[in-house]
Amino acid sequence: MLKVYYGDMPEAVYNPAIYFKNTCEDTWVTDDFSKEMIRDIDKSVVIGPRIIDSPVLGGITPRELSGGVKTLILVNKVPDKIFNASACGDNCAKWFLKMGEQKDITINLRHLMDFGDGEFEIEILNTNQIVHNMEELIPIAGMLVR
Repeated sequence: MLKVYYGDMPEAVYNPAIYFKNTCEDTWVTDDFSKEMIRDIDKSVVIGPRIIDSPVLGGITPRELSGGVKTLILVNKVPDKIFNASACGDNCAKWFLKMGEQKDITINLRHLMDFGDGEFEIEILNTNQIVHNMEELIPIAGMLVR
């Protein structure tokens, strides 16, 4: 299940991009799930562990991926850490939900992320409530995010 803590969370990794830069392993970028996320979010194709074809930048390394993709990969590959996902755009929301369907993941948000029009299951850790759609999420998150 996807679990979200809204607001300041001292134990969360505040800057996922720096964490990614210092810990990324080749296999993190080359697995099929990461390749899908990179293709969807950054519109880029993984050629190998250290080369990605970006339609905007040309050949890049994993260090030049967007902050959103880096955070998604970290949440998937480093389950013992909680990452601040506020650098992620709404286009990352579906990927957090997909991961949450496969395993328990926890993210920290400091803004209201749009998880779409469909049904989902998210546990709000601040209030110990489970929400099933944006209509249920917005009033709770709105009170927690300032």
